[in-house]
Amino acid sequence: MGILRGVDKDSIIPLAECIVSSGLKTVEITMNAHGAPELIRVMVKAANNRFTVGAGTVLSMDDLHRALDSGATFIVSPVLIDDVLRYCVKNNICVFPGALTPQEIYKAVLLGATMVKVFPARFFGPEYFKELKGPFNNVELLACGGVNLKNIGLFFSYGAAGVAFGGSIFKKEWLSAGDFFRIQESIKALIESWQKSLSDKGKSRSKIFS
Repeated sequence: MGILRGVDKDSIIPLAECIVSSGLKTVEITMNAHGAPELIRVMVKAANNRFTVGAGTVLSMDDLHRALDSGATFIVSPVLIDDVLRYCVKNNICVFPGALTPQEIYKAVLLGATMVKVFPARFFGPEYFKELKGPFNNVELLACGGVNLKNIGLFFSYGAAGVAFGGSIFKKEWLSAGDFFRIQESIKALIESWQKSLSDKGKSRSKIFS
């Protein structure tokens, strides 16, 4: 899953084409971006059902409703917000609340999270997912933060059901320069690294929310 934070409206259409060409299938636009609802509307139109568009950094019911009214089809938060999670579950909206500790992950599961976003994964690494999958073997975990070419395979090997990446791929300097080809190629490289790790380990079943 790609995380778009701080993008401007003029970048949306070329970014959409870049996303399609890279093979990326899932993107969120953060609600703390300037004009986020309009950015989501434009991205949904530009995606034209070629990839899925959701809203990230949803921190309140107001954020949630503005995101849904703009066409977001899934909701992501950095933390677990009871009202947001309950509303999404009740209305069959895919929701990925943020959690870090086993207690937080357990609460998210009890409330019906579609997948639990483990954040910030950067500081705990892939090995943390291996430990979490002991007691939470049936829980789908999304690694967010610090995912790169070298460790993406390990995150999946140790139990992540998906990964999310943002500023490491959608670099501010590349966006400012309109270097969408470089973004496209970086996403491709990340996906290829994941695919290679599957091939190297003879794995035929895994899932990437890329």
